[in-house]
Amino acid sequence: MRKIKNIVKKVHKVFKEEGMSGVLNKIDENYSKIDVIGFYGYTLDNDKIPLNNLEKDKAKGSTVLNWVVPDLDIGSGGHMNIFRFITYLENLGMHNRIYLYKSQRFQTDEQLREFLKVYYNIGNDKIEIFCSVESMGFAHGTIATGWQTAYHVRKFDNTISKFYFIQDYEPYFYPIGSEFLLAENTYRFGFRGITAGNWLKKKLNEEYGMRTESYQFSYDHTLYRPKMKKDQVNRIFFYARPVTPRRSFELGLLALFELYKKVKEMEVIFAGWDVSNYEIPFHHVNGGNIRLEKLSDIYSQCDICLVMSTTNLSLLPLEIMASNSVVACTKGPHNNWLINEDNSIVLSCDPIEIANDLEYYLNNKENLNEIRRKGLEFAQGTSWDAEAKKVYDIIEKGIQEDEKGQ
Repeated sequence: MRKIKNIVKKVHKVFKEEGMSGVLNKIDENYSKIDVIGFYGYTLDNDKIPLNNLEKDKAKGSTVLNWVVPDLDIGSGGHMNIFRFITYLENLGMHNRIYLYKSQRFQTDEQLREFLKVYYNIGNDKIEIFCSVESMGFAHGTIATGWQTAYHVRKFDNTISKFYFIQDYEPYFYPIGSEFLLAENTYRFGFRGITAGNWLKKKLNEEYGMRTESYQFSYDHTLYRPKMKKDQVNRIFFYARPVTPRRSFELGLLALFELYKKVKEMEVIFAGWDVSNYEIPFHHVNGGNIRLEKLSDIYSQCDICLVMSTTNLSLLPLEIMASNSVVACTKGPHNNWLINEDNSIVLSCDPIEIANDLEYYLNNKENLNEIRRKGLEFAQGTSWDAEAKKVYDIIEKGIQEDEKGQ
C-alpha cells in the first residue's frame, strides 16, 4: 500500500509540472472518486460582485488596478512578465494590488510577499499583495491574467473596466476538449485585451470580436549584454522543455540528431529542464534550469540558439539577440510578428529541413554573423520602459472610455 501511495504522489507531481489537468488533486488518501464538478465549479459561478459606490468615491486620485493572478512557483516566465509590468505601472503612478487566485501554496499575504520579493524581485512596498481574492475591493481597472482568473473577473463588477492581460493563446495548451473550450470561452467575456504582440491582437479581435491593443517585447538590459564567442567550437543551445508541448522538444531533438550525422564536431547545450532520463545519442550538456544571471554568458558562447515555438513567441529570442547570439525559430504568424529572416534563422517544421538549415549556417559563418549583427541591433532598439508606457496609456484610455459610458 505504501508503494502505491508513493506512485500516486509521483503521478501528482508529474501532472502538476506538465500543466495537465489538475483533477487528480481531488483524489484524497482513500482514493475517492474524481470530483470534476468540484474542480471546475468556479466556471459556473457568475454571482455578480456589484459596484460599491462608497469604495469608488474613496478611490479618487490615482488609478487603482486589481491584478488577478494564477497560482505560481519558482521560475514562471509568464508571472515574471506580469510582475514586471505591475512594477513599471506602479512607478508610473498607478496603484497596483496583486490577488492570487485559487492558491494551494500560500496561506498568508506576508508569505506570498516574501516569496515574490525573493523570486520575482518585487521590491516596491507600495504594491499591495494578497494570497486570495477574498478581500478584493473596488478598483478602476481589474485585470485577468490567465483563463482561470478570467472567470473571477467576469463576476467582479466592483470596477469600472475589465482587462485581460494575454500572453498566449491558452486553449492551445490543451487537446481540443473541455479545458480547450473553457479557456476559449473567456475571450468572449467582453474584456479589453492587452496582448503580447500583434499575432494575439489580430487573432482575438478577428475571431472573438475582442477589443485588443498590444505591447511588444524587450529584455532586461542588466542581465543580457553582448559578448564575443571565445572559441571555434560548433555549439548550439536548445531550449528543451519536454514537459511543455508547445516547445516541440521531440521535433528539436530529432533535428539535432539529424544535424549530428552531418556535423560530428558539435556540442549541444540543453537548458530549460532536466533531460537526464532521455536517450540523447550525441555529445551534449544537460543544463537543466539555469539561473537567469548565467544565461547571457551561455547564449553568447553558442553559434545558434534553437527555440521552438508553436504558440506565441517567448521572451527568449530578444534575450538571445541581446547576448550577441543567433536565434533559430520555427516560422508562423505566432512568431513572425517579431522574428524575421533579417534578425533570425526562420525554420520549417520538418526535422530534416531544420537540420539542413542549421548545417548551412554552421558552415557559412559570414552569413550567420550578418544575422547576429542585425539581431543585436534589433534587440537594442527595444525598451521595456516604452512598452510599459504603452500599457499605461491603454489602461487609462480604456477606463476613461468605460467611465463615460456608465
